[in-house]
Amino acid sequence: MSLVNLNTKSSVPKYRQIVSSIEEAILAGNLKKGDQLPSLNSVKNRHSVSRDTVLVAFNELKNRGIITSRAGKGYFVSSEEVAIAQKIFVLFDELNAFKEDLYNSIIQSFGDHIQIDVYFHHFNEKIFSQIIHENLGDYSYYVIMPANLKNTEVALAELQQDKVFMLDQVHPEHANFPAVYQNFEKDVFEGLFQLKNKIKVYKKFNLIYSENKQPKGILDGFLKFCTTAKVPYQILNTFEAESIQKNEAYFVLEDKPLIQIIKQMKANEFEFVKDIGMISYNDSLLKEVIEGGITTISTDFKLMGKQLAEMIKNNTPRRIANTSQLRLRKSI
Repeated sequence: MSLVNLNTKSSVPKYRQIVSSIEEAILAGNLKKGDQLPSLNSVKNRHSVSRDTVLVAFNELKNRGIITSRAGKGYFVSSEEVAIAQKIFVLFDELNAFKEDLYNSIIQSFGDHIQIDVYFHHFNEKIFSQIIHENLGDYSYYVIMPANLKNTEVALAELQQDKVFMLDQVHPEHANFPAVYQNFEKDVFEGLFQLKNKIKVYKKFNLIYSENKQPKGILDGFLKFCTTAKVPYQILNTFEAESIQKNEAYFVLEDKPLIQIIKQMKANEFEFVKDIGMISYNDSLLKEVIEGGITTISTDFKLMGKQLAEMIKNNTPRRIANTSQLRLRKSI
């Protein structure tokens, strides 16, 4: 019994008939996970089609995760879930509350017929390259969050360029890729400028900043604001909560120092607004409710995920600066 059946009189493209034949064989139980498919040449010769036609069909099945290729051995069934139309690779820097919002938005925007696999590089160039290399050719699209990693263009060059989409932070070497990104410098400057009169009440404005993890645009926007508004400032590359000073304001980029400052404030019997000012980057449910609410400057991660999904689904690649919003609460 042949696994591939072609109707030469049908208007359905031959590569599509090959795909359908493999799908039907899996659904009928004639092909199971781990079974080997006929070779490209055997399908080509048996049905008098070009090798490229067979390759297009096999690549579609491979991109959907239904089959996989093994060097020197051929093609094998890797999944019996033929209902999955596409597989999408998502590479984040790390998992946190707002990345979870972004991930959920992507999933909801695509729907159940799309398989989305998420990976994390944890700001490590070697891990970034290794994860991409190990997943070459296995996905329909590749969504990459490069963070502030350098030399990412080497790993990205291995991918099919029209299948790559960038998220969140982009660099000059990513200029040719479609993206939904944050304009960190602009968003920080404009958000802080709206708070200028509140910030100027304090003796000094402190930015808790790690160049290894955080976008340089945040630092640039902060410095531009302090220079423009003539606000005394300090950049804290290392931070100890015990060092917080009364009548100073803090711009905090991560949850851990935020919680540490609040804990130390309680120990010192400090209060927000009267003693300490606090602004945080990236909003979350925690920041909305803790201590009556923390003022944030934040992009809309749900919108970011939705816009990315729409670009891919509608095949409308472009570069979109995601919107940012100031949420004024009781911390400054």
